[in-house]
Amino acid sequence: MPDLQAPAALAGPLPTAAVQPADEAFMREALEQAQRAWDEGEVPVGAVVVKDGVVIARGYNQPIGKHDPTAHAEIVALRAAAEVLGNYRLPGCELYVTLEPCVMCSGAMMHARLARIVYGAPDPKTGACGSVVNLFEQERLNHHARTVGGVLADDCAGMLKSFFAARRAAASAARKAAAE
Repeated sequence: MPDLQAPAALAGPLPTAAVQPADEAFMREALEQAQRAWDEGEVPVGAVVVKDGVVIARGYNQPIGKHDPTAHAEIVALRAAAEVLGNYRLPGCELYVTLEPCVMCSGAMMHARLARIVYGAPDPKTGACGSVVNLFEQERLNHHARTVGGVLADDCAGMLKSFFAARRAAASAARKAAAE
């Protein structure tokens, strides 16, 4: 039976990438998108796609408003980038997102052939870049993007914590008002 494994030089995932000088600036743009999600009552996650140092697409969480479980910030940004480039593949592109991507979004990023994924806050419940599972380290999968986590993590996590604290406070106030 022939050996179907990739040659040693191609086998396995790419190493985790290092933080680059522009990463914080692009993450701040993703945070602006997260604020748009918050303003619309969505979980505040934002994303931007960058090619050759230029933001070519933006996205923010919209599953509630669009009645679409796939309308995560990353998917919205990937769709917009594909339209801009006229290609479903996004080679040479980087995606910046305020929260570690889930399995669905990570799979879409693999299919888009992104070069690099940069995220802010880790997601201990659904993170697919290392918190729960790391899809980009699965040797059997056919594309391995470089990943960087923790860029402006405190800012990204702080926005999420503030959003959920405000929702809990509003729910508590509503329950209290209903009881009176």
